Amino acid sequence: MDEPMNNPVEQPTPRSTGVLTRIVRIVGWTSIVVGVLILGFVAQQLFVTTWFAQQNQTALTEEVEERFAAAETTEIEYVPQVSVTNPGDTNAGTGGTIVEGGSGSVTDEDAPLSPQKRSLLVESTPEPGAAFAVIRIPTIDRLKDGWVVVEGVELRNLKNGAGHMPRTPLPGQPGNAVISGHRTTYGAPFHELDELNPGDTIEVDTVLGTHVYEVRETIIVQPSELWVTEPRDGAWLTLTTCHPKFSSRQRLIVFAELIDGPNWETIYA
Repeated sequence: MDEPMNNPVEQPTPRSTGVLTRIVRIVGWTSIVVGVLILGFVAQQLFVTTWFAQQNQTALTEEVEERFAAAETTEIEYVPQVSVTNPGDTNAGTGGTIVEGGSGSVTDEDAPLSPQKRSLLVESTPEPGAAFAVIRIPTIDRLKDGWVVVEGVELRNLKNGAGHMPRTPLPGQPGNAVISGHRTTYGAPFHELDELNPGDTIEVDTVLGTHVYEVRETIIVQPSELWVTEPRDGAWLTLTTCHPKFSSRQRLIVFAELIDGPNWETIYA
């Protein structure tokens, strides 16, 4: 007669093993949730903000066209600075002064000691956040058809893509006009700014007309180096954006000089 088989007795799971399993599960699910949130944040920054910026550009295009149609231009007196270098030298000091009156004096040989006053076209300063210009860069696909520029460089302004720094001249005026833009979010208008080379052109439309700039130099600076926004002799456009891509550790700066436009002859000739 066979002996009856005894059922195996299950050994209880050590308490420490159960706790460890629960901890691993909690950590695993937490990691998954955090990963999903991070991916969602990245998607929101790269795609959602770009979608909203593009929608805003449509509205801003209508706004800037209305400004072009309605805004008035005026002429003021401007005296270019005497150049001490050879004509045509791009490093010549060609800054000037807006004056209320006065005229240049001459020598016995009728050579002017200081240039005669000239007429400089100007436009009214746009209100903060207002669309007032369109920037185009033919060598950059996303900018070859133009991107509307608004007044201001605060976050709420740059959400629309590109902003003009207040207290710097408007494009087409003597000095150093500064325009900033995002590189990876909110339409990323300056995403390929590092691809610009000396000799490339940048066009900016304002109420006055089209101002054509030629790239002279591209540099990388620290965020604290505000000298890049300071006044310059002649008429310049300075573009600024974050560097490297997906980081704000540094700034990419493009310097471009006016080579054509409504005020070019007044400033340089």
